[in-house]
Amino acid sequence: MKNKFSTLLATLLGMTVFAAASFAGTTLELTANDTMQFDKKTFEVPAGEEITLVFKNVGALPKAAMGHNVVILKPGSDVMGFGAGAVAAAATEYVPESGPLAEQVVAHTKLLGPGESDTITFTLETAGVYEFVCSFPGHYALMKGTITAK
Repeated sequence: MKNKFSTLLATLLGMTVFAAASFAGTTLELTANDTMQFDKKTFEVPAGEEITLVFKNVGALPKAAMGHNVVILKPGSDVMGFGAGAVAAAATEYVPESGPLAEQVVAHTKLLGPGESDTITFTLETAGVYEFVCSFPGHYALMKGTITAK
């Protein structure tokens, strides 16, 4: 009896650990600074898995002068065109909410000031290369990278 209980308990614990690992997803950590740089330029993630992005502005300059966000774009998006067009979306933290530019957005963080952070979750359903940028005016030319979903 004791042996069967031990076996059952071990099996249940193993299933719990497996279930937790299966649904944990992937967490990406990214920071931005006052020199208009992300600390990482590339990530690889499994396609179809929930992704958690933890983003922090580690700079010291005011948000009005050096705010940062992360905007993840669909594969094939025109990054330079998106960045240039996003300037018109100042009321929505430089992330267009409608029209062709908005259709390119997979997910985005809030626009952050110094010391602020934001966490978002999203899923990249299809394998491919997803570019990410900071859409604060002028930042998109330097502050960009890729997330490759496999």
